[in-house]
Amino acid sequence: MSSSVAGKTAVLQNIHGTMEFLRKYPPFNQMDSAQLAYLVEHCQLRFYAAGESIIKPGDGPVQHFYIVKQGLVVGERPHSARRGSETTFEIASGECFPLAALLGERATRTEHLAGEDTFCLLLGKDAFVRLFAQSAPFRDFALRGVSSLLDQVNQQVQLRAAENLGAQYSLDTTLRELALQQPVACSAATPLRDTVRRMHEQHVGSIVIVDEGERPAGIFTLRDLRRVVAAGESLEQPISALMTQRPFHLPPEASAFDAALAMTERHIAHVCLVEHERLVGVVSERDLFSLQRVDLVHLARTIRHAGRIETLVALRSDIRLLVERMLAHGASSTQITQLVTLLNDHTVCRVIELVLEELGDPGVPFSWLCFGSEGRREQTLHTDQDNGILFEADSPEQAEHMRQRLLPVARRINQRLAECGFALCRGNIMAGNPELCLSRREWAQRFAAFVREATPESLLASSIYFDLRVVWGDEQGCAQLRRQLLADVADNSLFQRLLAANALRHRPPLGRFRDFVVARKGAEKDTFDLKEEGLTPFVDGARLLALAHGVEDSSTLRRFAELVRLEVIDAQDGAAYEEAYHFIQQARLQLHQQQAAQDLPLSNRLDPDSLNHLDRRILRESFRQAQRLQASLALRYQL
Repeated sequence: MSSSVAGKTAVLQNIHGTMEFLRKYPPFNQMDSAQLAYLVEHCQLRFYAAGESIIKPGDGPVQHFYIVKQGLVVGERPHSARRGSETTFEIASGECFPLAALLGERATRTEHLAGEDTFCLLLGKDAFVRLFAQSAPFRDFALRGVSSLLDQVNQQVQLRAAENLGAQYSLDTTLRELALQQPVACSAATPLRDTVRRMHEQHVGSIVIVDEGERPAGIFTLRDLRRVVAAGESLEQPISALMTQRPFHLPPEASAFDAALAMTERHIAHVCLVEHERLVGVVSERDLFSLQRVDLVHLARTIRHAGRIETLVALRSDIRLLVERMLAHGASSTQITQLVTLLNDHTVCRVIELVLEELGDPGVPFSWLCFGSEGRREQTLHTDQDNGILFEADSPEQAEHMRQRLLPVARRINQRLAECGFALCRGNIMAGNPELCLSRREWAQRFAAFVREATPESLLASSIYFDLRVVWGDEQGCAQLRRQLLADVADNSLFQRLLAANALRHRPPLGRFRDFVVARKGAEKDTFDLKEEGLTPFVDGARLLALAHGVEDSSTLRRFAELVRLEVIDAQDGAAYEEAYHFIQQARLQLHQQQAAQDLPLSNRLDPDSLNHLDRRILRESFRQAQRLQASLALRYQL
């Protein structure tokens, strides 16, 4: 009996078992039973010993579609710059290959070898073509390959987020949860002029007139203001003569639906919340509307005009809600991290302004710098402070004098940011540290020393500074610093080599046998760090290549795009790194959302056993791309 006949017989003898096996994996889990049975009936089972070649470029156009039944297949291609070959991917149980070659009716560009003793199901080309024509899920999968897997993952994320939305943020939400701000109120004798000024200062569309017992006697809104101005009323009149009397009110435990119904029936845009006869809040039409859309503009405006630190603290939960909604609406991890960074920037700016109002102007113009993930515009909800101050000074003596004036302000800003949810930096990389409150000349000297005197140890501490940007204040000084840094790095090959060695420190958590490497003991047992082990290899690699080739942008993905444009890295490699980075960041955002929903402290540590098969598969492939980037850096810098 020939091997193909024997393989065929082996499959036919266990059709049911083979179908059950395939149903665990995409796209087979989406195919109907008749199509799946057709696939199984036309398959043969083949064994490949460890190290045996399955298909290679010299075999000519591919004749079979392969599904790994058991074992491991590795893809290898000749190394572009040295003898030997490099592993470019791994294909595990339930996965298939080589789709691109089959569809293109060509030979494979990569040799596929058995990484260990392996069984594959082989589907002949004719049967593959027929199945491709008849099964939409199979066709979709074949055409889009890994990207279809990513699409599926994103759809799962959206569904999960949407489910959460339905449970948490619906018209069943209580009015107490909606009315975050303290109600703005005044007495009946307050002149119209003062009433309107108060509304303007607090950035509200209504003010409630209360009596001595804080019971609502009336309400005055922007709609009323238009009417009063049109009638030419005196600005000195008491508001009691112009207010709408006996405003409609509901208890705080009433639902958003109750308020929406009242607004519709009574043609009003505001509902007072009254508890024990006292005014405790106001809910507007806008508040209800925000339940049903992503209102970034409104949130950003509210942050920028917040009158108190306490308001900014309360708005952090709104940012978390916004992230939830954006996930539900299909936003990418990059869009979300950019958006979170933008709202964080607004918060930082407003905190600085409020502190300057509180402490007074120090009399020294300064710029507020940020480093690390905020500098790269890649922040998530889980973030700490990495900041500094830059100012202009003509001499060391003047710089010291200015620094002493700025430090109390910087420390108060750091403290206030901590109250808003930006954790204090354990390494003291903060503007309140005298070593990070420097004149432009002092910063330039520090950066030059980083490059000139770099050691592996000092680089660990300094690399965070190379992603700097200005959040508040004049940007010119920072731009000059960045240009000087790029010139220094371009001229120093030793420093580049040290940066490359630093970029290899954080290895992706993949073992030799395709499983994830996890911590073995302590509180972190059975987990790995998505940020340190997953994202950092991409961040460090992109930073090194960007600094070495004069790329000014600090964003990891924009650095990769610019490096592809400059032909420093291959376009295909750039696309693969970008997709992998996207997915790991997406996994991290999901993790943070789940932790927030359970009131757990935010952490980057993930238990891979919590993932479904699809997520595990793509995460593993994403880590493999990080390994490939590190291997190319090791080769480029001969490490």
